[in-house]
Amino acid sequence: MADTQSTAGGGDAPGEESVETELSRDMSLADITFIGVGAMIGAGVFALTGFAAGLAGPALTVAFILNGLVAMFTAVSYAELGAAFPEAGGGYLWVKEALADPNGFYAGWMSWFAHAVACALYAVTFGVFLTEFFVVFAGLPDGFALFGLLDRLLVEKLLAVVMVLAFAYINYRGAEETGKAGVVVTTIKILILGVFVAFGILATVREPNWTATFLDSPSFAPNGLVGVIGAMGFTYIAFEGYEIIVQSGEEVVDPGTNVPKAVFYSMAIVVPIYVLVAFAAIGGIDVTAELASRAGLTTAAPTWQVLGNLGELGIIEAAGQFVPYGVPLLLFAGLAATMSALNATIYSSSRVSFAMGRDRVLPGFFGRIHGDKRTPHWAIGLSAVLIGLMAVLLPIESVAAAADIMFIFLFIQVNWTVVKMRATHPDLPRTYEIPYMPWPPLIGIVLQFILTPFLLLELGLTPGLGAGSEGFVALVTTAVWMALGLVVYYGYSEGKEAEKLEEETPTVVTERAPERRESQVLVPIANPDNAAQLMRTAIDVARDRDAEILVMSAVEVPSQTPISEGRRFVDEKRETISSVMELATDADVPVSGTVRLGHDAGTAILNTIEEHDSDAVLMGWRGRGRRRDYILGSNVDEVVTKAPCDVLVERIGPTDGEVDSILLPTAGGPHAELAAEVCRAIARTNDAEIHVMNVVAPDADESDREDAQRRVDSTAAAVGDDEVRVTTSVREGDDVAATIVAATEEFDLTVIGATREGLLQQLVFGAIPETVGRDAASTVIMAKRDLGVISWATRWFKRRRDDYHVRNGDGE
Repeated sequence: MADTQSTAGGGDAPGEESVETELSRDMSLADITFIGVGAMIGAGVFALTGFAAGLAGPALTVAFILNGLVAMFTAVSYAELGAAFPEAGGGYLWVKEALADPNGFYAGWMSWFAHAVACALYAVTFGVFLTEFFVVFAGLPDGFALFGLLDRLLVEKLLAVVMVLAFAYINYRGAEETGKAGVVVTTIKILILGVFVAFGILATVREPNWTATFLDSPSFAPNGLVGVIGAMGFTYIAFEGYEIIVQSGEEVVDPGTNVPKAVFYSMAIVVPIYVLVAFAAIGGIDVTAELASRAGLTTAAPTWQVLGNLGELGIIEAAGQFVPYGVPLLLFAGLAATMSALNATIYSSSRVSFAMGRDRVLPGFFGRIHGDKRTPHWAIGLSAVLIGLMAVLLPIESVAAAADIMFIFLFIQVNWTVVKMRATHPDLPRTYEIPYMPWPPLIGIVLQFILTPFLLLELGLTPGLGAGSEGFVALVTTAVWMALGLVVYYGYSEGKEAEKLEEETPTVVTERAPERRESQVLVPIANPDNAAQLMRTAIDVARDRDAEILVMSAVEVPSQTPISEGRRFVDEKRETISSVMELATDADVPVSGTVRLGHDAGTAILNTIEEHDSDAVLMGWRGRGRRRDYILGSNVDEVVTKAPCDVLVERIGPTDGEVDSILLPTAGGPHAELAAEVCRAIARTNDAEIHVMNVVAPDADESDREDAQRRVDSTAAAVGDDEVRVTTSVREGDDVAATIVAATEEFDLTVIGATREGLLQQLVFGAIPETVGRDAASTVIMAKRDLGVISWATRWFKRRRDDYHVRNGDGE
């Protein structure tokens, strides 16, 4: 699926080429599901489980089940809207579209703050875990004071700020946690939690009277229904991963199907994990004198109370009792989880504030993109300042509560939006529809209204229910932010939105569709200096195949920047594409152009091949690769190995583009056949002579030499005709690649097919063609035939048959 926008201006004159701009969607269902799972199994399960156990007692297991149920009533709203509007911005854009102002502004305002405060929670948790790491492994006492000034709490806050600044800088630079790395981190977290659950359950059932902990009343829910619902509200932040899923909707392949699936799959994975972790922690822990002392309790205290007093370290302490190497293992998992969550929430909070700046509801500098890094640097920087302030000024319980309140308010707006849009947008393409409308979102609104007061009550807002003031701090923080939002909206945003509406005028855009042919050659342009030579080759191949040419260039933007914003950088690419398209137009070959916007150029090329059903791709290659982990270069390697079409890679040598002589080394096979076709096409246009060559060992017997001669004669007969002159030779050499490289000095161009090295070797075209491509004195084209669904066994028998025919002199 591609989002296409013509950039032809006010209309194309007859015969003028149009250049389209397309979004490259490269995230699979698995990728987007892991994003949701990674966000939900983040710092929440490590930092909040202990606190929540102190509120709900053993009934925390029920609280997590109910939380999953409550979250599902909002998840269905995100599934429907995320499938219909796969764009960066999520709930903010939907509310802005459906509800009257200032609802849209407040949706973005609260979403920005909620993600920022959630990030502050993860930062503070990281500081706590890293400090505990030093306490455990460096021998620091619990109540240490570094240099007599920095006590434990201050050290935790400083570490939190350092990590916020570090990840803000990483996001500014455009570095990203790649999809594979994200999957690895999430898998590690799940595996470690799985070990925790297994040992915790084993420790639980070993106790003869373990069922009394979970079944006896009132010990099962010591604070009653109020405590259970309070724990639900307190941990509700852990289930907001679907908000981050829809934030990446514009990058997902087939978002109409995959976004809803990812929302539901992630919930189905996460809720059981939370329930099992709570069960293992409460049932498996043993209240020893040392543990009770750390919690400020006696050994007679119930396990849930000990966990509650230990707070964010409750899970760590529990693991230290019943999991081998449990403390370092859980600290490692907690640090990995918090760092992963920090990166994700800085990313999501900056995206929301960037979208608001782009819409002018926040000052315009929020919507600026750095010219070099191509990241929303102002949005990232100011989000980091907000996150750092929250991390320093608020206790961790208040941080979590403030984020919960903001997310609850945002989810209420989203649930009402999905109801409203059924009336205001009846023709919206809904690939997923909520059943039994409008009841699920309305039930979600009611349930979330119920959670909020109980959350604040349990955190101590009302005397008699809890000893702390965290709920009061969270409520005041929320109220101050909402009041500040009123000032910003009525003092700035309202007027700027009106100005934007006045400036917007409709634009007439037309496109000239290329003359469609049955075959298409795709030409990705990366280096403008080589573009003309690549196009000359593409024109020759297209004429031979009676094909059209699609010229493309990829604009890479960091993951921190919405793909659609890459349109700001297309002008230079469009100029290059337009200039090389003129070469095809002058040669009377049908041509069109596209600029693909994506996070990875190689993936963008593969998307273009699949979406345009290209039959061949011709890429340029600079020569020696810069990194040892790639053969030809990351983008070239990826396309050569994954493209579902014929692949040609051209390394342009020191030539003026004139081709009078072509070397065609051949050893037979489908790739050599493609190389021969390319040779013939180029030779016809340039009136060039083809020299077909085979290499044999100096000690080869007569039979091998005869086979080699038959092979070159067969290939010569296939490429030669009245228009193409062909010569042949069989040369001796101990090293086939070196012999071919030496021969390239005699020719203007060498075309060589891929070879058949084993699948376990780190090769793209094979050792011989890659050596020739790297060391040849002239321009080289490496060719790889698309073998489609032909099995390895079928290709093996075909080669044996071809060799038999060559030996018997009856053609290849």
